[in-house]
Amino acid sequence: MMQTYDLQANSLRELNAALHAQANDTNQTSWEIVNPRGSHAVAVGLDAPIEVSVKGSTGYYTAGMNKQATVHVHGSAGPGVAENMMSGTVVIEGDASQYAGATGHGGLLVIKGNASSRCGISMKGINIVVHGNVGHMSAFMAQSGNLVVCGDAGDALGDSIYEARLFVRGSVKSLGADCIEKEMRPEHIEILRDLLDRAGSDAKPEEFKRYGSARQLYNFKVDNAY
Repeated sequence: MMQTYDLQANSLRELNAALHAQANDTNQTSWEIVNPRGSHAVAVGLDAPIEVSVKGSTGYYTAGMNKQATVHVHGSAGPGVAENMMSGTVVIEGDASQYAGATGHGGLLVIKGNASSRCGISMKGINIVVHGNVGHMSAFMAQSGNLVVCGDAGDALGDSIYEARLFVRGSVKSLGADCIEKEMRPEHIEILRDLLDRAGSDAKPEEFKRYGSARQLYNFKVDNAY
């Protein structure tokens, strides 16, 4: 049975409390949130296999710290969507503001529109698929996981990157420190094919280039000291 919650008539605190009260064996597995009106921190900290559908755009930190749940925003999202996500799926039908998926440890974040600057900053295992473009400093200090960009990437992509994999279909304005283009091997094609399929993209994995760490910043070099 669908649970419908109206944020124009009821408080955000009560909504999140109700969602947090759901357990793994809950029978209230489907939730619809109407009239979000750009509210901040919608559906944060969830930890149950429930589905939450938000009918409209949201503010910052939507679905932050998500575990297990599927959160679908039928609109755009403000800064920090799916920040520190652990598992589950978050889908944004519109655009996402800056640092989408920041520090994410797992799960899948899908952005059907464009993502602003610092998308995937310090990502630690999350998979992010952006159907459009990403802004500057995306995947800064990205440690692990996959960032897939079906459009173009802005300046300083992958600056100071560790072992995350970056796949870009379009152009890259510039690469950040220690980020280089790398060989696209068969195993990367398969990883990309799976992520594109899960994200509902019809892009072909063969159209992408892969970027990653040159591993030149891992050790101290005296020549770099001033």
